Amino acid sequence: MVAQTVSAEVYYKQARELAFSKKDYSGAIKLSNTALELSPDYHEIRVFLGRLYYWNNQPDSSLQVLQHVFSLNPEYEDAAQALADVYIYEKKYAQALAVSSQGLTFHPNSQGLAVRKAKSLAVLAKTKEAFAFADSVLQVHPEQNELRALANLLREFSFGNRIGVTYEYTYFDRQFSNPWHLATTEYSRQAAAGTFTGRVSYGNRYGRGGVQVEGEAYPRISKTFYAYTSLGYSANLPVFPKLRAGFSLYANLPKAWEAEGGFRYLNFYSSTWVYTFSAGKYYRNFWFNGRTFLSTANNGIGLSYALTSRYYLKGADDYLTFTLGKGVSPDDRMQVNRLNNVYQLETYRIGAGYRFSVAQRHLFSLSLAFERGEYQPEMKGNQYNISTGYQLRF
Repeated sequence: MVAQTVSAEVYYKQARELAFSKKDYSGAIKLSNTALELSPDYHEIRVFLGRLYYWNNQPDSSLQVLQHVFSLNPEYEDAAQALADVYIYEKKYAQALAVSSQGLTFHPNSQGLAVRKAKSLAVLAKTKEAFAFADSVLQVHPEQNELRALANLLREFSFGNRIGVTYEYTYFDRQFSNPWHLATTEYSRQAAAGTFTGRVSYGNRYGRGGVQVEGEAYPRISKTFYAYTSLGYSANLPVFPKLRAGFSLYANLPKAWEAEGGFRYLNFYSSTWVYTFSAGKYYRNFWFNGRTFLSTANNGIGLSYALTSRYYLKGADDYLTFTLGKGVSPDDRMQVNRLNNVYQLETYRIGAGYRFSVAQRHLFSLSLAFERGEYQPEMKGNQYNISTGYQLRF
């Protein structure tokens, strides 16, 4: 009996080497079947065989093997995950939901099964239920980074409507005698193609007021890619730029990574083009993001960057934010006017914020920031910013 177990292990090891090193799935299938003849109750090998059949374009054989293992041992987590995977690949989402749900009764802390269940719910057009499920798991296990990445994506598509208001206040110790104010109202609608937002902002800068209107959209392209587009107009220079526009392409990558590349366009009295690139990663309770902006105005190439970190306390909407940055972001509606300058002025920024939800529908946010930088060449000052917001999802 011992010799048989050892021999099965040897065949299993050889099968894995053929599959992963040489992509010889047919050869690996033969070795796995030989191992199972010696140890027919070796479920790990049988699950591997089920995966091999699928990789070898034999989905029916794959399902037959995995269904057999799962029926004999439904508490075996890897069997549940493998069977749910094949059901998802074959677009049998109801079966994938049933298997992952059953697996979770034995392994309630399994991130892999939770992700598969949330994906199945989402594809079955149960987006709101998918987000509620993912968020409830994160309330107890906030360290599940892969599930958090999925939950943050589901959040945007789980409610049909969203209205929000924000207010920002900036005080300058030297540059301006009067503080800046920015109040914004917005409405978002979730459609099959993505999220669409209309926004109206009132600003008071340089001792005068003005209004800006904007349209924004996050169209879905595929399971991996989605985009950001925006267009804004104001007749109140220099309170707001006359025109602002933007585009970014986002990619949701494996291992809870995400990437973005795009541009922003601003027109005060002349055109400014800004190109942006970013990369983000979820790790346990954290989300880290590094972003850079390259601008082609102000008599040369300007470089700005920002490092942002979130620490999730519970679900997808409850987190602390910390930021460090150099330069001005074209996405910062309060500070974007500082790009309307003939000089490339140095600016450094540090900030922190807190966002939390009540009953998933009500979102509250508060952030504080301190900035130290030039407002004229060789002349520096401080500024202090406070921002607060509320959002209702329904």
